[in-house]
Amino acid sequence: MTFNPLQIAGLVLGFFGMVGTLATALLPQWRVSAFVGSNIIVFERLWEGLWMNCIRQVKVRLQCKFYNSLLALPLDLEAARALMCVAVALSLIALLIGISGMKKIQCKGSNERVKTYLLGTSGVLFILTGIFVLIPVCWTANIIIRDFYNPAVHIGQKRELGAALFLGWASTAVLFIGGGLLCGYCCCNRKKQKNRYPATEHPAPHTDKRPQNGTVLSKTSTSYV
Repeated sequence: MTFNPLQIAGLVLGFFGMVGTLATALLPQWRVSAFVGSNIIVFERLWEGLWMNCIRQVKVRLQCKFYNSLLALPLDLEAARALMCVAVALSLIALLIGISGMKKIQCKGSNERVKTYLLGTSGVLFILTGIFVLIPVCWTANIIIRDFYNPAVHIGQKRELGAALFLGWASTAVLFIGGGLLCGYCCCNRKKQKNRYPATEHPAPHTDKRPQNGTVLSKTSTSYV
C-alpha cells in the first residue's frame, strides 16, 4: 500500500516537534538578563534555564552550573521541569506509535482499523505534547513580563524572554499541525471504510397469508345418526 501524504507530513512534523521539545527543555535560555535603565553592564550576560544557570562574559568562555538543590527551587520551576519531562516522553511515545502504524501499512493482511487507530493515537499524543509544552512556556513568559513591569522588582533582577521560550512556541505549533494531520487522516480513513462497507439492512421476513394448495379448511363438522 502506498503512503498517504498526510501520514508522512504528520510524522515528519511530529519528529521535528519532538526535537524542538527536547531542545526547549535542555536549553538554558529561558530567562536572560535585561539591560534597562541604569543597568548598562553589557560585558556580562546571565541565562537561566530549567536545569542550570549560565554566565557569559566578554573574552571569557561560557560558564554553566547546575542547580545544587531540588528543594530550594521555586515551585514554578519545578512544575515546568515536570511538564517538560512529560512532554518529551509523550512525544517519543507518539513517534514510536506512528512509526509502528506506518510499518503495519506494508504488511499484507493486516487490519486496516489497527493502522488507522495507531496513527490517530499518535496524532492525539502529539497534540497533548504541544499542550504540555505550551503550559510551562506561557507560564514562564507571563512571570517574566509581570516582573519586568513591576516597579518593586530591582532592575538587576529583571529578565527578558529567552530563545528557549520562542523555540517552545514554535515546537508547539509544529506539534499541533503534525497531530492534526494524523488525526485528519484517521477521520478520512474511517469515512472511507464506512462508505466501502455499508451496513447491511436485514429485511423483515415476509409472511404469505394465502392458503396453500391442497389444504381444505373445515369450519364446522356435522354428524348424522
